[in-house]
Amino acid sequence: MTDEVTNQSPPMTGGNAWRGDPLLVQLGEDFSDSVRQDLNALGRFVLTQEAQDLARLANSEMPKLRTHDRQGRRLDIVEYHPAYHALMRRSIANGLHSSIWENAEAEKGKRHQVRAARFYLTAELEAGHLCPITMTSASLGALMANPKLFREWAPRVTTRKYDQSQKPPVEKAGLTLGMGMTEKQGGTDVRANQTRAEPAGNGFYRLTGHKWFMSAPMSDAFLVLAQVQEGLSCFLVPRLLAAPKGNGFRFQRLKDKLGNRSNASSEVEFDGAIGEMIGSAGEGVRTIMDMVTLTRLDCAIASAALMRAGLAEAVHHARYRKVFGKLLIDQPLMQRVLADMALDV
Repeated sequence: MTDEVTNQSPPMTGGNAWRGDPLLVQLGEDFSDSVRQDLNALGRFVLTQEAQDLARLANSEMPKLRTHDRQGRRLDIVEYHPAYHALMRRSIANGLHSSIWENAEAEKGKRHQVRAARFYLTAELEAGHLCPITMTSASLGALMANPKLFREWAPRVTTRKYDQSQKPPVEKAGLTLGMGMTEKQGGTDVRANQTRAEPAGNGFYRLTGHKWFMSAPMSDAFLVLAQVQEGLSCFLVPRLLAAPKGNGFRFQRLKDKLGNRSNASSEVEFDGAIGEMIGSAGEGVRTIMDMVTLTRLDCAIASAALMRAGLAEAVHHARYRKVFGKLLIDQPLMQRVLADMALDV
C-alpha cells in the first residue's frame, strides 16, 4: 500500500495541556477548586482535535481586507475565518479580556495569576487571536485616566460576550479595544509622531494622520497617540460612529507577517476621526504606558507558552519516531537536546 504511513508520530490530541505541565499544576495549587476545574477543562480543550483545527484554520485562512464594496463605497472592514471568531468567542467567555477587572470571589487575591494560567494554556493553542484579547484587558488600565470614559466603556468591555457585528459601540453586546502608536517616520520613537488632533468642541477632537502598524483593526475603539499644542496626547477613538457612518478610518493594507498570521495588522489613515482625550494634554506616552505595560506582561506569558508548546511537540514526536532501531526519546543525544530545551522552558 502506497498510502500506509509508518514511523510517524500520531496527532498530539486527547491529552490535557494543564495536567501535562507539572510546573503549571504546582503553581495552581493555591487556586480555588472551581478555578482548577476550569483550568483542567481548558487544558483538555487545548489538546482536542476540534481546537487544533480551529487554530490551523485561523492561520491558514488569513484575514482579508475589504476597502470597498462592488459599487465603490468604502467598507474598511477585515474579514476573518469563522475559526478565528470561534477562538475569540471562547477566550472572551473565559474572561481573558476582563477577569483582572472583575470581582469573582473564586479568584480573589489571585486574579492576575489565574488569568496568566488561562492565558498561558490558550497561547499554547493559538496566540494570534490573543492580541485583541490582550489589548482589551490592558486598555482599561489606561482608561482609568479618564473616569468618565472608564465608567462608559468598562461595563461593555467586561460583559464576556463576543460581538463581531459591524455596529457602533453603544449598540453592541460586548467590546474589544486596540491601540495605535507607531508611524512610518518614527517607529518606536513615538514622540516623532505627526498625527494631529484638533479640538472639535464639547471635549472631542478630530484626528488626521496615520498609523503604520495597528493590529486587530476590527476592534471597536483604539487608544491612539496624536499631537496637540501641549504635545503628544492619548485619545480614545471609536472605529464606528452612529450607523451607518464610519469614523474616518481608511485602512490601506494588511501586513504580510512571518507569523501571528491569524491576527490582522493594518496600516491605517485617519481622516478627521473623532476621539476623546484620555489623561492630560501632552502626557500621552505616560497615559498609554499603563496599557503598554500590561500588554508586555502578556507577551512574556505567550512567548513562554509557545516555547512550552514547542517542547511538548518535540517530546511527543520523539516518543514515536524510530531512528536506527531505537526511539528518538531513547537516543542519548536526543535526550540531551530535549533536556536542554526543557531547561530553557
